[in-house]
Amino acid sequence: MELVHRLLEGITNRSAVLGVIGLGYVGLPLSVEKAKTGYHVIGFDVQQSRVDMVNKGVNYIGDVVEDELRDLVQEGRIRATVDYSEINNLDIVAICVPTPLDEYQQPDISYVKASSEEIAKRLRPGMLVVLESTTYPGTTEEVVKPILETSGLVCGTDFFLAYSPERVDPGNKNFNTKNTPKVVGGITPACTEIAATLYEQVLEGSVHRVTRPAVAEMEKILENTFRNINIALVNEMAILCNRMGIDVWEVIDAAKTKPYGFMAFYPGPGLGGHCIPIDPWYLTWKAREFNYHTRLIEVAGEINNSMPEYVVERIGSILNEEAKPIKNSTIHLLGVAYKKDIDDFRESPVLKIIDILEKKGAHVVFSDTHIPNFAYRGRKYEGIPLTRENLEAADLVVVTTDHTSFDYGMIAQYSKVIFDTRNALKAEKEHANKIYRL
Repeated sequence: MELVHRLLEGITNRSAVLGVIGLGYVGLPLSVEKAKTGYHVIGFDVQQSRVDMVNKGVNYIGDVVEDELRDLVQEGRIRATVDYSEINNLDIVAICVPTPLDEYQQPDISYVKASSEEIAKRLRPGMLVVLESTTYPGTTEEVVKPILETSGLVCGTDFFLAYSPERVDPGNKNFNTKNTPKVVGGITPACTEIAATLYEQVLEGSVHRVTRPAVAEMEKILENTFRNINIALVNEMAILCNRMGIDVWEVIDAAKTKPYGFMAFYPGPGLGGHCIPIDPWYLTWKAREFNYHTRLIEVAGEINNSMPEYVVERIGSILNEEAKPIKNSTIHLLGVAYKKDIDDFRESPVLKIIDILEKKGAHVVFSDTHIPNFAYRGRKYEGIPLTRENLEAADLVVVTTDHTSFDYGMIAQYSKVIFDTRNALKAEKEHANKIYRL
């Protein structure tokens, strides 16, 4: 109880030193929010370039305000390092590292393991460790806890361990790290209480306590699986509506008028980002351990993963209407980012669309106001300006990401033919005769 009391006191009086391992889309915003509330924060990352940028007060994450980061660095509230020996100086450490899938669609938790091993080498009585990386149910108890206990310390008695899933939605104008409710589940009630108390000091959003880490881990998977399945449903509806000559967007708008029992999801060229297209596969993999086959999740994944091929199929049909083949046609893609108004192209379906089109002999160009260039499969792609001349030069313009910064009036006016996969040109009714929609 003395260790619990001492750590809670350090949390409430802001004397506890906090660490965050992984300074990406989750870790850097979390570090900033902790530092803004008065804590001294040390960020850890294996990329020296990220560490150097943080220490110069230079932001590279959309959800972080650079002026705030710079002020916190100048005040000595936050700093970054590649030296994991500085874990010795921490009272609390959060693990915010990537958890990708390997080539067999199985969870790769090597970064979580490596971080846990670095902490275990320096774990001391009274420390709190919180895993935030999205992962399969059981990771905290079955993987992280045993690694930390190689230190000789006992979880729940000598140190404290909890899981609290990240909830980051890049580009969301209403919800961010600060005001999004948090879920916390600890190995013991004391672990839960300590972790929850920390987040209550740092965040404006409410903190919901659950009985154990596996509940919090499953909750996170449920969130993203829910979205994955519903997006798959509406993508399938879009395909069927197109064959039946029905406007799927009008159908959705009509369904939205019902005040209960319906939540609007929208079709698109496929799923991207690190969460929705990946997280459900963690559960699919884990379910095999319990002799259960997650059929609905896998079918949803198949539908969403097939959307880039469907988009290319539609591109071929549209060009055919113009008496042109895909081969040697200039196709101008608007947007590479996986969602609107962000500069993140991880797992973007647009990459797959580019790949398929190029294999079919198309000349593919792109414009993206957030991503001027990118590297994919060892090749560098350079964007072109979104101008009248470039629009007129294309045989087909495809809206693949609906950035608000795009001038849709100009796009509608000067493009020969448009395939709008995001319903971004719904207001351009006077040009409807040359706009095809998903």
